[in-house]
Amino acid sequence: DTLGTHVLCGVINAEYMGAQCIIKMAAANGVARVWVGLNALISTPAVSGMIRRREGGAAYGGFILTASHNPGGPTEDFGIKYNCENGGPAPESLTDAIYKDTTTIKEYKICSRMPEIDLGRPGRHEFDGGKFVVEVIDTTDDYVTLMKEVFDFEALRTLMSRSDFKFIYDGMHGVAGPYAKRIFVDELGAPANSLLNCEPKEDFGGGHPDPNLTYAVELVKHMGLTREGLLLDGVNAANVPEFGAAADGDADRNMVLGKQFFVTPSDSVAVIASNASCIPFFKGGLKSIARSMPTSGAADQVSQRTGVKLFETPTGWKFFGNVMDSKDVFGGEDFNPMICGEESFGTGSNHVREKDGIWAVLAWLSVLASKNSTGQPFVSVEEIVKQHWKVRGRNYYCRYDYENVDSDKAKNLTDHLTSMCGAGKPDAKLDGVGLATVDEFEYHDPVDHSVSANQGWRFLFEDGSRFVFRLSGTGSVGATIRLYLEKYEKEPANLGWGRDEALGSLVKLALEVSRLKEFTERQSPTVIT
Repeated sequence: DTLGTHVLCGVINAEYMGAQCIIKMAAANGVARVWVGLNALISTPAVSGMIRRREGGAAYGGFILTASHNPGGPTEDFGIKYNCENGGPAPESLTDAIYKDTTTIKEYKICSRMPEIDLGRPGRHEFDGGKFVVEVIDTTDDYVTLMKEVFDFEALRTLMSRSDFKFIYDGMHGVAGPYAKRIFVDELGAPANSLLNCEPKEDFGGGHPDPNLTYAVELVKHMGLTREGLLLDGVNAANVPEFGAAADGDADRNMVLGKQFFVTPSDSVAVIASNASCIPFFKGGLKSIARSMPTSGAADQVSQRTGVKLFETPTGWKFFGNVMDSKDVFGGEDFNPMICGEESFGTGSNHVREKDGIWAVLAWLSVLASKNSTGQPFVSVEEIVKQHWKVRGRNYYCRYDYENVDSDKAKNLTDHLTSMCGAGKPDAKLDGVGLATVDEFEYHDPVDHSVSANQGWRFLFEDGSRFVFRLSGTGSVGATIRLYLEKYEKEPANLGWGRDEALGSLVKLALEVSRLKEFTERQSPTVIT
């Protein structure tokens, strides 16, 4: 028996060569058919969509060769990810089984003399009388079709055509470029020069394709901001676009900016969820919202005021995928349609089983279109967010990333954090407010009933403020210590504070209690978002 169809994609040239290798291994191991992206490029959300939808969901799964997924290779910027037949990331049960096999494997099969496939042109390649087929596909067609089912493209064209609306999008030389050109320029009518860095490059143009204030340097400057999110000196606001956005290397993450205004990822999820009815996909009503534990509680405020069910999960899109598949895969309750997001600039819905950067941009454009009637003064991103705060309250939020920390130093820190859990809770106060609980977050999946322990250290205060530590090993450079800080305010007079004014005392206390500087020998974070 053959192993059916698999999807294969990569992001940069090294993955192009890896794609040829996987094709030859697939042929040797009885796979019947492989779909591969034109030039070996498919965005991660597009892969998910292909697995789920193309030919009625014919694919068994897909290999994604991309930066940041448990990085390996000589520069620690290469990884392999497997998505299952639901289009989502493989669950831990499967990745654990794969790892176990790697400890015993003695040999592998490969058709080494099979000719390499021309991946630069769409086409069908048959071998052994059609028993093995490779199809090279321009996947922008599939993805555009899906987006047109989700969004009202006519309303978005009207927004793009406004004389008082200027749009800019930074592909950061990742895989998003071809999709951005097809959707924003060809379909919605944005000028071609509204796209920055949308030519995919092997080295991402020498940049680091993380869509945040630190690394999306060109976009942030265009939007009249500093890397701290403050107003850039000497900028004429009249020349700043009304909307800007950036993508990461595989186009699953996003950053959204208004005119001289940064939208935090947590606020972005909450604003989209609060305005979901303006998107045709959610016309029947939103059933659930999900966020990762480190993400701020802004989405919780939407849930509490609308009655929409909320899920708090560990970091990782596969946990959202389980909730999305509750009915179809597990025979449980239907929680779709849902909107979900992570503070690490990931946003999406159940249209696929991955976060989706371009989906997030289209969602924001839909919100803008719904707020801006023809002939009326333009309602800005900043005005929409501030009105949201006025109604829901504001979750002041910040993340400190300490990148590429020595593993022994990181372990000393995490051992200290663990020692403070439960009975070891320190006698600490935040502006007179007591520390209520210290624990390690443990998630009991309501769908498949699995348990995910040790998902981050939480320091929770009596007024709802908190700081959280999490160790991440999936950044593009190496292991990273992340510190998340959050304080909720609902008083109108307190909604306009700056970040340091709102969170300064919380930052100071977190660093003192954790002794982070002592353990890591780092005096400041690598990135602040």
